[in-house]
Amino acid sequence: MRAVSNSPERTRKLGEALGRLLAKGDVIALVGELGSGKTVLAQGLAHGLGIDPDEYVSSPSFALVNQYRGRIPIYHIDTYRLGGAVDMVALGYEEYFEPNGVTIIEWADKVEELLPEKCLVITIEMLDRTSRELNVEFAGTWPEKSVAAIEEALAAGAPEIDRPR
Repeated sequence: MRAVSNSPERTRKLGEALGRLLAKGDVIALVGELGSGKTVLAQGLAHGLGIDPDEYVSSPSFALVNQYRGRIPIYHIDTYRLGGAVDMVALGYEEYFEPNGVTIIEWADKVEELLPEKCLVITIEMLDRTSRELNVEFAGTWPEKSVAAIEEALAAGAPEIDRPR
């Protein structure tokens, strides 16, 4: 599944739409080069998961993990500064793949071998200065209802962003 975003606002709105559909135990693996919009998408996911609208979601590049309270707990992990899977294991990553929360991992390709069998892999490609292509892959077995809902949300996009003001 693929979606195109022409602005950070639209990327955030796409994330919100997806976040509203996520359930306990879901893992979202974000992949893309520096500046591609992984954190912007994570912000949208967190707001779609119900964190306080005034709470700022930041990249946990230095903290490695940020936790947020939404309708379910959110674990936001950034592996950019990790040396790979060995460092992730030392971090005790297993506790963040918790069945009672949602885990969002930026730079997930650095720890690909540790990702659970079932996860949503979103690869963000920079098309130009503001446009991004989001490619969504359902790894593992997902309920048909969940796949259909996520595909519909991506297809619908964020039309309120596209309307002329």
